[in-house]
Amino acid sequence: MATEALTGVRLKKVLEALEANWQAEMAGYHTYKTIADRDTDPVRAQVLRHLAAAELEHAALWQQRIQQLGGPDPVYKGGPSGDAGSLRSAIGGIPMSLRRLEIDESRHIANYGTQLKQLGDEDSVEILHHVIEDEKQHHRELGSLLRGHHARSVVGAHKVDPKAVLEEMLAKRDKGRRQPGSWIGDAIYGVNDGLGAIFGIVSSVSGATAGESKYVLLAGLSGMIASALSMGSGAYLAAKSTREIYEAEVAREREAVRMNPAEARELLGLYYQVKGLPEDDALHVADHIGSDPDQIVRALVSERLGSSEEALSKPMVSALSGALSTAVGAIIPVIPFFFLSGVTAIIVAAIVSLIAHFAVGAAKSLITVRSWWSSGLEMTLVGAIEGAVTYGIGILLGTAGGL
Repeated sequence: MATEALTGVRLKKVLEALEANWQAEMAGYHTYKTIADRDTDPVRAQVLRHLAAAELEHAALWQQRIQQLGGPDPVYKGGPSGDAGSLRSAIGGIPMSLRRLEIDESRHIANYGTQLKQLGDEDSVEILHHVIEDEKQHHRELGSLLRGHHARSVVGAHKVDPKAVLEEMLAKRDKGRRQPGSWIGDAIYGVNDGLGAIFGIVSSVSGATAGESKYVLLAGLSGMIASALSMGSGAYLAAKSTREIYEAEVAREREAVRMNPAEARELLGLYYQVKGLPEDDALHVADHIGSDPDQIVRALVSERLGSSEEALSKPMVSALSGALSTAVGAIIPVIPFFFLSGVTAIIVAAIVSLIAHFAVGAAKSLITVRSWWSSGLEMTLVGAIEGAVTYGIGILLGTAGGL
């Protein structure tokens, strides 16, 4: 039946059927996506995401046909988890969810097959043929997933992105652990450096001047500014130098690969043999990587420098995090002397600084495997020794200088 003949009651029935199809495909999309997010098997999760994308594509086809027929844009009526939000799915786990999806795909195929005979709209029937073939493939893939054959059959049907699988595996492996960015390490180091350096200055000047606030503030603030600028510029130059060294090495390796690609493959193969790969396997991997000049350059640079471009710090980020964090750490021992003087200021500054030492030490557990309290106590002990020694030196200097 031609599109022009779809009017009145017939058009309404066709639009209702198409909207029902759209709702089913959208529910399938949300279901597949939710199960993929829950799945601990990264390869299977990737396949489920491919299936979710296919369901979304089907929904787009039905929405486009609805618009062509003059119908309103459909609105999804299901939940954000699709059918995966049901109690049965939660109790049965991934296998039960996959089994239900396999059954649902069979029902969709049967429903679409009925529509082939009843829908009476040529353009919609053309979409049905396309969707039915996809749904049959989905049914086969779900069966393979259920029987644990996805490593052979399903992965072959969908090209799995190894980088995405790697990232997902690492994310699930580190689930529950905080993974700080490199700038957090710089910031903690900066706070530690600023706090330690200026606490020493404040202690020494306090010992020499019996806590005279104007001298302590002058020395402390001057030290804070100098430490922050030094740390920021040092972090910037270090990050920039590391990046320049990496880029220079990349340029040298790229030229070497261009001049003698065979030697480059042999070198990469030797690197892999040193790591423990058998000679034949190492040479095979090197030959495979060597087929792409950019890949072999990155691989050789990674082996030579033990780093990659992704691991390099950004100079400006390192500079800002280093300078600001150093200033934050440095100002802590100085603050009490804005309001107090003498022995009282010395005692308060010591207490505040030691508390800050403990907090910084505990914060280091973000980037180490040590417990927060152990790291915090160690930092506090170091700060206490530093403060006592510099305070004693200050007293000696003050006495010798007649201050």
